[in-house]
Amino acid sequence: MSRLLGGTLERVCKAVLLLCLLHFLVAVILYFDVYAQHLAFFSRFSARGPARALHPAASSSTNCSRPNATAPSSGLPEVPSARPGPTAPVLPPCPDSPPGLGRLLIEFTSPMPLERVQRENPGVLLGGRYTPPDCTPAQTVAVIIPFRHREHHLRYWLHYLHPILRRQRLRYGIYVINQHGEDTFNRAKLLNVGFLEALKEDAAYDCFIFSDVDLVPMDDRNLYRCGDQPRHFAIAMDKFGFRLPYAGYFGGVSGLSKAQFLRINGFPNEYWGWGGEDDDIFNRISLTGMKISRPDIRIGRYRMIKHDRDKHNEPNPQRFTKIQNTKLTMKRDGIGSVRYQVLEVSRQPLFTNITVDIGRPPLWPPRG
Repeated sequence: MSRLLGGTLERVCKAVLLLCLLHFLVAVILYFDVYAQHLAFFSRFSARGPARALHPAASSSTNCSRPNATAPSSGLPEVPSARPGPTAPVLPPCPDSPPGLGRLLIEFTSPMPLERVQRENPGVLLGGRYTPPDCTPAQTVAVIIPFRHREHHLRYWLHYLHPILRRQRLRYGIYVINQHGEDTFNRAKLLNVGFLEALKEDAAYDCFIFSDVDLVPMDDRNLYRCGDQPRHFAIAMDKFGFRLPYAGYFGGVSGLSKAQFLRINGFPNEYWGWGGEDDDIFNRISLTGMKISRPDIRIGRYRMIKHDRDKHNEPNPQRFTKIQNTKLTMKRDGIGSVRYQVLEVSRQPLFTNITVDIGRPPLWPPRG
């Protein structure tokens, strides 16, 4: 009997011992599982970014000498941080063909004070810069105007062109390149200066529109943008009976991308006086294997503000000889050889005025 009880008690003890061992193993497994989850939680939390201090006082004592310095751990459990504020919405691309464009009524009889033009364009920033508020343009456009003693014309040009460019959903800046002094005018050299000075202000410019100050488009479907080929915009002026005067005409208003402009070495610097430089530019484009792009003649119509010929802008007697020698001169005469001195940069509400000294014409014009 006693032997039977002893055997039963021994089996009970062994069973209890096995149960205790099993309980211990289960406890160890659960402990390591919870510990692993704890480590995974903090690993994910630390991967999201630097830890934030729990109290403002702790934040103020943090070493922030480095831009990405992290706050020391307080040893306390992290409190979920507040949600970040709303981010700026990503604007869609501006449309290739903005709605609402069409023919315009252009007249130059009403008085046009600059204050009125400024009131009409409240979204234009100092210096004549504008960016559409509701879309992202594909290009950044610099509009370059060669200038001297044409304030009356400039007011009309600004009155019409700022609204046109805004309706075309362009990101743009207006640069008036004012030739200092009373020496012979040099349109093409001023355009070279405008190209360089605009890029100094904003290296993002990738499209350049070169416009005379007395020409206003009669249709805002004539988009002031750059394309795969150099663009001639003013193909049908009223003074030419709304026709292209000849096939190689490239005057008035034209546009080239930055790459296209550099490919032709910019514009010639040696055309002092009226005429010839636009034909030289046409030759440069043809000689580098590019072609002129033009709008439909019904869209490329322009009104010109009537005026007498400027003083010190007489026809250049050397222009015909120079045009015949573009192939010989274009590599040495252009954007790489332009010399000038900036006298003043004045950022006006509607444009940036850059007054420059471009020198004087040679007494004996160079050959070619």
